[in-house]
Amino acid sequence: MEDKGKKAAGPADGITWDKKTNCIDHLALPGTIHLVPMDYVGGYAVRPGFYEINGATAIPGGVNFTVYSHGATDIELLLFRRTEEEPYAVLPFPKHYRIGNVYSMIVFRLDIGEFEYAYRVDGPYEPEKGLVFDKTRYLLDPYAKAVTGQSRWGEPLPGCQHYKARVVRDDFDWADMAQPLTPMEDLIIYELHVRGFTMHGSSAVLHPGTFEGLVEKLPYLLELGVNVVELMPIFEFDEMQDYREVDGRKLYNYWGYNTVSFFSPNTSYAAGTEYNREGNELKNLIRVFNQHGIEVYLDVVFNHTAEGNENGPFFSFKGFDNNIYYLLTPEGYYYNFSGCGNTLNCNHPIVQQMILNCLRYWVTAYRIDGFRFDLASIMGRNEDGTPMSKPPLLQSLAFDPILGDVKLIAEAWDADGLYQVGTFPSWNRWAEWNGKYRDDLRRFLKGDSYLLRAAARRITGSPDLYPPQGRGSNASVNFLTCHDGFTLNDLYSYNVKHNEANGWQNSDGTNDNYSWNCGVEGETEDPAVLALRKRMMENAFAVLLCSRGTPMFLSGDEFGDTRYGNNNPYCQDNPISWLDWTLLEKNRPLFEFVKYMIAFRKRHPAIRMDLPSDRFPSVSLHGVHPWQPVLNEDSHILCVLFSGFDQEQTEQDTVYLAINTYWEPASLLLPDLPFEWCWQIAVNTGDPSGPAFSEDTMPEASHTVLLGERSVILFVAKRRSV
Repeated sequence: MEDKGKKAAGPADGITWDKKTNCIDHLALPGTIHLVPMDYVGGYAVRPGFYEINGATAIPGGVNFTVYSHGATDIELLLFRRTEEEPYAVLPFPKHYRIGNVYSMIVFRLDIGEFEYAYRVDGPYEPEKGLVFDKTRYLLDPYAKAVTGQSRWGEPLPGCQHYKARVVRDDFDWADMAQPLTPMEDLIIYELHVRGFTMHGSSAVLHPGTFEGLVEKLPYLLELGVNVVELMPIFEFDEMQDYREVDGRKLYNYWGYNTVSFFSPNTSYAAGTEYNREGNELKNLIRVFNQHGIEVYLDVVFNHTAEGNENGPFFSFKGFDNNIYYLLTPEGYYYNFSGCGNTLNCNHPIVQQMILNCLRYWVTAYRIDGFRFDLASIMGRNEDGTPMSKPPLLQSLAFDPILGDVKLIAEAWDADGLYQVGTFPSWNRWAEWNGKYRDDLRRFLKGDSYLLRAAARRITGSPDLYPPQGRGSNASVNFLTCHDGFTLNDLYSYNVKHNEANGWQNSDGTNDNYSWNCGVEGETEDPAVLALRKRMMENAFAVLLCSRGTPMFLSGDEFGDTRYGNNNPYCQDNPISWLDWTLLEKNRPLFEFVKYMIAFRKRHPAIRMDLPSDRFPSVSLHGVHPWQPVLNEDSHILCVLFSGFDQEQTEQDTVYLAINTYWEPASLLLPDLPFEWCWQIAVNTGDPSGPAFSEDTMPEASHTVLLGERSVILFVAKRRSV
């Protein structure tokens, strides 16, 4: 109930009540405070707050609390001492502090280091209408900037039953840091899991499994040459959700695709304690990486929350406005287009506003360079679940001025069969994970028939999906591997998935892997099989990094990391998922090749974009004979010529990519060059002496070259030495 009694403030408040005027004595307040109390609630001096500032915000003299609910009848602010479960103060929002459906209140004399907070919300309980208000529950602020309860991975605080929030002090100094703003065509995206990247003992970092541990690996990333790290979910999530043990192994929600709070970084990824400074380690990571030319993207999950279905937990959104935040059936049940129990109602104006505010916050407070949107097709569904032709949320993100320099990348499908690769509503602003690139190239590279035409389209930028005149040239994010599915090593080590350790009798994860074990299932010491697997991985990297579009690959693929055939290790917080850094030395030649290919792509802009040219077309297809592509179903040989004038080097840049996915070699005739030019071999994965040559050791190629079985050769046109 609202505390309407006007009484003298206690000594801790430092506020005096003027009994003559029955008002707070403004003269007793510090002279620097211009906002003056107007009421006295729950033991604190208060006044109406800033209604347009969501969440809890520290201001001179106090804290501004603003929260929204359409269906609530009353809202209480609860203040807790750290680690305590019962509030030491309860502050009902006075009725006249509500404007529309927004409740806002400034509470004076609050030290943000001394309290945590939550809400209680009262309202009707009519589940069939989607209304499930419960005034007994403690609710987490949907705009919380920091969440308490699980600061240590896998160890919930003893007795902790509720999520609570802290007010964050924004005191991070970005100095004069400038973001890289690297063009899409120049990006090389490296997807990683913050914990898994350094958790293995072989990582040799001081702070394994944390943001700081990732910073310690910066020299490695610089040596590799990638210029984007894409972090799997770092929003606060509950790794203990669905915690279980299988055969004595602890299984967590390791990947983190179960958001608890969209505005809060996962505190268990911090190496140190960050009370009221949550996020500073992440900010330091971003600053250091940006200073070295590496952009930082977040994998964000706006398709569902960790609250699950009717039987799931109840900690925030359900309690504020269940029928607004979630897509519900006419009977009040949850639509499950995410496969995770519920579906966020992204195109409701309130939810749309929250998502836009969220992304703006991460860009302004954390200087995030880009976002990858998990199951992004859900973000284009209407309130009844039907796809929209022009989803207002996607349009708002495309044109938002704060997000103007930010990369927006969609996983253009969802768990209910909506597949929009090539048709995702983009306004020429969104890029897409090109799932067809993955599937077509996986099949082509392992030697399947009927794939040459599709492979040619994917390597040349997928113009069938992304017409340059409509989508531009930077819509396709090309990948062969990602967190979801086999690693590259496993792609060529297993014919079928081996997910038994997940506890679902190997029923989880996709069966459509388009993989090939090279003759032996799983681990082997057979040198011939190992050599073939290495060559297949080299072929994959050579083609990926010589394809139009933006390349992306999974961390650890560059040195043959394995998950032992598990293509869905979402629950495996153990060596199945952790990068084994001993493989870096074991497979050093593969790493050196990937490093070489990344540098090769950077040296040759003709691969990445259309350049002016009067000698050859910008991109052209060829077969064993130049200018004669054989695109029938029986062909396994594809050659692609990239050419154009490199303005930086002031000379023609010409690269010839030759691919043979067949199990027999072929005689390859090269295109004619002017007399003063010759073809040199930069890469030949079929060369037993080594797959790559430095700039000054590239051998000159004859007019006819033997293109080995299951191999890739890269030719570069060079001026002859005088």
